[in-house]
Amino acid sequence: MGSIVIDENYENCRKLLKDSIGSKRYMHSIGVSNTAACLAMRYGSDVKKAYLAGLLHDCAKGLKDVQLVETVERAGIEISPLETDNPELLHSKAGSVVAKDKYGIDDKDILSAIFYHTTGKPGMTVLEKIIFVADYIEPNRTDLPGLDDIRKTAFVNIDTAIEMICKNTLDYLKKNGKAIDRATVDTYEYYRRG
Repeated sequence: MGSIVIDENYENCRKLLKDSIGSKRYMHSIGVSNTAACLAMRYGSDVKKAYLAGLLHDCAKGLKDVQLVETVERAGIEISPLETDNPELLHSKAGSVVAKDKYGIDDKDILSAIFYHTTGKPGMTVLEKIIFVADYIEPNRTDLPGLDDIRKTAFVNIDTAIEMICKNTLDYLKKNGKAIDRATVDTYEYYRRG
């Protein structure tokens, strides 16, 4: 795919997204989009791809559980036992399908960044790292432990920021007795080792 023209693609996707998800989620998506663009400038990644991936990262959030499962199954994407029990965890995988089918995104980098934005994965690309981090640090987030430190770190060493985000996420899930996705543990272990 050639370079993304923000004026056309971004605005068309933005308008369609605004009608598909709630206003709070939409504001979060705009925040992630802007933060991703800033991180892309910092780390020499494609700013337009980061902008668009950030905008669409939660494009499947408006789907009901059964729709998330159907979307992922239709695309032939594996569903883990944890995701079967907690279909809301499928929103990132389903989002990569929705971004392609509904928003016309065919750029593999953007689709992959959307796919992994929730759990991350070991050895992420720069764009995948950017969307993973931007989702956590965007300006509308206010109540996460250590958020100011993570925001500062994100612009100094993105890998360390990923480690910090994963640790926070795992600590939160353990404290609240929630199920933990193995991919988040693997991501944490990978970036903790540096």
